[in-house]
Amino acid sequence: MQHSQTITRQSASNLALAFILLAPPRRHAMAALYAFCRQVDDVADEDRVPVADRRARLAEWRADVQRACTDASPRFPVNQELQPVIRAFHLPFTLFDELIQGCEMDLETRRYATAADLRLYCHRVASVVGLLSIEIFGYQNSRCRDYALALGQALQLTNILRDVRNDAERGRIYLPLADLEAHRVSEAEILQGRYSARYAELAEAVAARARHYYRQARDTLPREDQRAMVAAELMGAVYWRLLEKLQRHRFNVFTPAPLRLSRAVKLRLIWRSWWRHGFRCPRSDYGDVA
Repeated sequence: MQHSQTITRQSASNLALAFILLAPPRRHAMAALYAFCRQVDDVADEDRVPVADRRARLAEWRADVQRACTDASPRFPVNQELQPVIRAFHLPFTLFDELIQGCEMDLETRRYATAADLRLYCHRVASVVGLLSIEIFGYQNSRCRDYALALGQALQLTNILRDVRNDAERGRIYLPLADLEAHRVSEAEILQGRYSARYAELAEAVAARARHYYRQARDTLPREDQRAMVAAELMGAVYWRLLEKLQRHRFNVFTPAPLRLSRAVKLRLIWRSWWRHGFRCPRSDYGDVA
C-alpha cells in the first residue's frame, strides 16, 4: 500500500481524515480506494493538458482498473494495490466505470443547466464513491445504499458551494444555470468573483438542497449499520459544519481567505464521532435545523 498511503497522506482531505476511525484493514482498503479516486480526478483536472490527452489517459485508467476487477494484471501501481481490496470486498467494475464517467464530464462540461443535470454529476463523482465505500465499511441492511447515495449528494453540493471561486477561476460554474437565472445572477458575476445579496440567495437555494440530502441520509441510515458507517458519519458531520460556516458568512467565498474548518474543529468532530458511535448514539451528528 506504499503508493496509496503516500497519496492519502499528502492529500490532507476531509475524506482521508475520516479513515482514522476505521480498523487498520478497512483503513488501508479505503486508502487504496481514495488513491484511485484522487488519481483519476487529478487526470481530469489537469487543465494544462489537452482534453484529448486527458480523455485518453482516463481510458487507460478505465482499462487498467477493469484488469484489476477481472483478475488480470493491472499496470498502474495504485491499481495493483487496489486489486486485493477489489477482491476482498467484491467491488464491481461498473461503479469504477461510472466514477470515471463523472471525471470525463469535467473534461468538457463547464456548465449545468438544471439541478437534475448537476445531480447526475454529483452521483457519479460522489455517490458512487459512497457505494464503493460502504462495501468496505461493511453493512447489513440494503438501505445503506440509499444512505450512501443521499450523503454523496449532500457532500458534493457542499463542496460545490465552498469551491465556487476556485472553479470560476478555471472557467467552471457548477451552480445550475436555472438557479442563476431565477436569482438574477449572471455568469460574468461569478467568473469575476462579484459577491451580492442575489448571489447569497442563489447559494442558499443550493444549500437547501444539500440540507435535504443530509436529512435524507440521516433518516435512511439503518440503525444496525450506524457503527459500521462511523467514517461516513464523520464525513457528514464535518461537511455539515462546513455548510453551517458557509451560511454564517452568507456564502461569500469570494474573499481572499478561503472558508475552511479549523484543525481544532475537525479534531473535536473526530472525538464526537468516536464517542457517539462507541456509545451507540441513535442520531447522526448532522441534519438538524440550523
